[in-house]
Amino acid sequence: MTFTLVKSIHLVCVVAWFAGMFYIFRLFVYHVQNRNAEQICQVFLVMERKLLVYIMLPAAFASILSGSAMLWLNPLLLLKHWFWLKFCFVVLLLFYNAFSYWVHTQLSQKRPVLSEKTCRLINEVPTFALVAISLLVFLKPELGQ
Repeated sequence: MTFTLVKSIHLVCVVAWFAGMFYIFRLFVYHVQNRNAEQICQVFLVMERKLLVYIMLPAAFASILSGSAMLWLNPLLLLKHWFWLKFCFVVLLLFYNAFSYWVHTQLSQKRPVLSEKTCRLINEVPTFALVAISLLVFLKPELGQ
């Protein structure tokens, strides 16, 4: 496979992953708003679980796999400072994924650990990461090199 093909696959995987990350905390907002309505909460639990298990987890895995393939095809990327900063944002997003799963688990046990306002705030993390990663990848700043 060529580097361009792998990069294209990586981009598709990342878009799918971000779609899930943009939506999961929005579901948590609605879940917390309706925490006293048992039937509504059951619907949100199913939606959250399916989003986490069938979209976010596979997309994150495929993003990491395709990103690793790009590094294998072009190991010189490891010498770039912008790459390592991007890598830090990817690690942040992996923690965001894990935290999302933990919040879902708490909600499934009827223990909402976050307020509606906090869920709304946390919902902005992927947007910040997407902007930062996009600027790093497309501008490739020298960052002291």
